[in-house]
Amino acid sequence: MFSKSPNVSHHQYQPLPQRDSMKSSPGLFVGSEGFNATQANYHKGHSFDYIPKITENDFTDTSQGWLSWICNMIVIVLVYICTFITFPITGWFVLKTVPNYQRIVVFRLGRVCPPKGPGIVLVLPLIDQWQKVDLRTRAFNIPPCQVTTRDGGVLSVGADIQFRIWNPVMSVVSVQDLNASTRLTAHNALTHSLGKKTVREIQTERVKLGEHLGMDINEMTRAWGLEVDRVELTLGSLLKPPDDCPSGPVIMPPSVPGLEGLAGPIQQLAMHFLGQSGLSHPQREDSVTYTDELSSASQAVVAMPGSVEELLGAVKLLLSENLVSQVGACFQFHISSEDGQHQSYYVDLSQGSGAAGAGSPCQDPDVILSMSDSNLLAMFEGRLRPFAAYTSGRLKVQGDLRTAMKLEELIKLLRK
Repeated sequence: MFSKSPNVSHHQYQPLPQRDSMKSSPGLFVGSEGFNATQANYHKGHSFDYIPKITENDFTDTSQGWLSWICNMIVIVLVYICTFITFPITGWFVLKTVPNYQRIVVFRLGRVCPPKGPGIVLVLPLIDQWQKVDLRTRAFNIPPCQVTTRDGGVLSVGADIQFRIWNPVMSVVSVQDLNASTRLTAHNALTHSLGKKTVREIQTERVKLGEHLGMDINEMTRAWGLEVDRVELTLGSLLKPPDDCPSGPVIMPPSVPGLEGLAGPIQQLAMHFLGQSGLSHPQREDSVTYTDELSSASQAVVAMPGSVEELLGAVKLLLSENLVSQVGACFQFHISSEDGQHQSYYVDLSQGSGAAGAGSPCQDPDVILSMSDSNLLAMFEGRLRPFAAYTSGRLKVQGDLRTAMKLEELIKLLRK
């Protein structure tokens, strides 16, 4: 009954064409080149793929066809004519005053235009939609949240974050609610990065962890036209001690100018000697509490070399295999002086016992740092943090930023 009969012809069923294999035509209102570029970037997931090189201030829209371009130009010319004819009346609506700290992002017939301002700008009625963007530094705080550390402890940690917008067009086009998205991203980065640390590392390396957290947030928010300038962690109470904690947690003192860049154990030792001279409160069980004395803290800072050559000589005395194992990178410094001279120095901490000197290293450097001699001395003296120098533009880094931050290990040794 179910046997195959040789007289019955079998039909070969062909699979139906899928959507991705079907050919599409751009139509009259879209250019073929821009359409092909959009199809190639279809799976990127960005809503601004149709705007090429937006981060380079190139607003040429290649997806617009010739017929669409002609229609747009006709409409724009007619609106310009109507605006100038009725100018005494329309002047109250089309002229906008933009201060120095703001920019206006205009969408003309739905297509984004370069940002306008500062000064008096012209916004056409009916066909222009615009939005003001504030470029000033803003700040918000992450309320203290519970963070489960790597050693099983539970710590209450918050953060104070300062950020600014460096690309007004990206901040409008790429994200709908910039403030809410930044808060959520910072909160997730805080819990994720601190969850990899122990309770003691969070308490003793608060400043360093804040700088690394700022770099993690910048990697995620740079595509939004936003840059984080500063992240300061605020430590709360220890809700649960670590699993392998024989003695109670260390309660760190407030940051003291001149000592906050030192490593946690070194900073505790310095504050311990300061406390022996009568500057600390009586100790309590399982915790140590200190006071902040600026005058005494300044005495604990050792005088640093006054020139780059003296600084280089001090660095050569600190080179060791232990330091090379901690850093494992080669640094090239391009130093400019006030009289316009430029000098090159290198610190090779990638092999052997390390090397330092003038000129260029024997191998290609991992990171190239460019700055002035005064900022270099201030950074090694502790008056200028490397991350703060980078965000303020006084330090220019070519290469991996995380590798450049490893230079703090050498700074800590110089300040002992």
